[in-house]
Amino acid sequence: MPKTSFMKPCLLFLLFILVSVVGFAQAPFTSQEKVNFEQALTNGQAANEAFRRSHRFLLGWLTKADPATGLIPRNLKESTCIWNAWDAAADNYPFMVMTAAMLDKPLFEGKMREMLAAETRLTSRIGRLPDTYSFCKKGFEKSTIDTSQIVFGSAEYMKDGLVPLTEWLGPSPWSERMLGILEDLDKIVDVPTQIKGNFFGNSAVVEVGGDLLQVLARMYWLTKNPKWLAWGIQIGDYYLSDAHLPTRTLSRLRLRDHGCEIVAGLVEMYAVVNTANPAKKKQWQPYLHEMLNTILATGRNEHGLFYDEVNPLTGEIVQKRIADNFGYTLNAFYTVYMIDGVVAYREATLKALSSLSANYRNHDWENGSADGYADAIEGTLNLYLREPIPSVKDWLESEIKVLWNFQKPDGIIEGWHGDGNFARTSLMYALWKTAGVHISDWNPEVVYGAVNNKNNIYITLTSHTAWKGKLIFGANWHADHLHMPVDYPRINQFQEWFSIEATKTYRLTIGDKTQTIKGSALIAGYPISLKPNETIYLRCAR
Repeated sequence: MPKTSFMKPCLLFLLFILVSVVGFAQAPFTSQEKVNFEQALTNGQAANEAFRRSHRFLLGWLTKADPATGLIPRNLKESTCIWNAWDAAADNYPFMVMTAAMLDKPLFEGKMREMLAAETRLTSRIGRLPDTYSFCKKGFEKSTIDTSQIVFGSAEYMKDGLVPLTEWLGPSPWSERMLGILEDLDKIVDVPTQIKGNFFGNSAVVEVGGDLLQVLARMYWLTKNPKWLAWGIQIGDYYLSDAHLPTRTLSRLRLRDHGCEIVAGLVEMYAVVNTANPAKKKQWQPYLHEMLNTILATGRNEHGLFYDEVNPLTGEIVQKRIADNFGYTLNAFYTVYMIDGVVAYREATLKALSSLSANYRNHDWENGSADGYADAIEGTLNLYLREPIPSVKDWLESEIKVLWNFQKPDGIIEGWHGDGNFARTSLMYALWKTAGVHISDWNPEVVYGAVNNKNNIYITLTSHTAWKGKLIFGANWHADHLHMPVDYPRINQFQEWFSIEATKTYRLTIGDKTQTIKGSALIAGYPISLKPNETIYLRCAR
């Protein structure tokens, strides 16, 4: 695992600490507040490394783009000639977009939009549904249409890539692309039961069903289009029944990706009908609880983590390896705990989280792949937001360093579509360390971090060189962008560590000056100017 030198930022950080001593001497802070600001400085250094690494990933993969189309290949080994929907489009490209949106606005407004336009123009095959495109053939990889492959790729592209982009960006060309794909997919799919091809055997069927349920749930929240609710209920009715309940009918149930999506999807749609159709929620409840209870009884090891694959009918462990996606499945349990108050589902979450530090440091999640660490960290961050167990914080700090050690000097991680998940998780980690705050006009010289302490957020900004821009506070992205009534845990969400509400007022203290400011102004961005080697301390109080 190659290591990249970050000596320059480390030396800068030492300088910033020296500068901060002077700043503290001049500022009217209590001793506890000084501790918070010192931790914010430390958090800023960790966030800065996460941002730098994500930006290098973006630049590294752009050098691998096809010169003619501008699209990135599926991987840098055996699939250098193709762009496909369920890998390149779903897992890598979206987090290049996400990185550019946070850290490189010229690339975001330029190259990222150009890639979307090229992908839409070149790969759309059944209406707006994407098919695999060959750079070498300058056309589709296959001369004939494989509908099930197109359905699979479309579902993956939406769920893994376009949904998280929409959660972060709100309405955008990427949300338009997703809604276009969903509209055209609705014309050819009801309940997916016949997904063929060399994917993951029968798991592909439940994966697509789970993907669609997650997309339909969030797109219903976004649009309130009753068509998406009706479609989601149609799929939910199929699975939450005597005839097709997964834990009654599947002899092989994957509790990792390419299978666990159905658990998360059914729960997300359950969260929708809890608000939109209480009678349907009541009908589904016993089936959903039975499914979750069976998974708890048959799918866990002694630490409360899930096996890759089990036979829920017999309790046999089909694949004993521990799933790196344990957090994705626990999201579902915790959501039902939030809705129905089932204490056992929260206890299952606490048991798994509490086991990580003692038993799963530097654990080989996916036979040496960085993607296993990325997924395990992401799922844990999601649950740590809801259950801040101290030992989990220590585990996250150690495991992010394991993940980062996979990155090569040119920014590439392992040279396949899973590299995008490296950036996704690194950005999530960085937003934890900044409490959801980010800056406009990102510059790697600007180090900023935050500490969330009850109703206050403590923020530091410092830079070796002069910088001018805006400090953008985190919002209720689930409500503002997706119009969700509750921030239940879900895959690929960007966590809300200190949410500013647009209509409320806040007290912002800088040095010895305090002002009252509207939340909408903080979300839009508070102007900041930094002199060379200056450190600014801000406290925002609800």
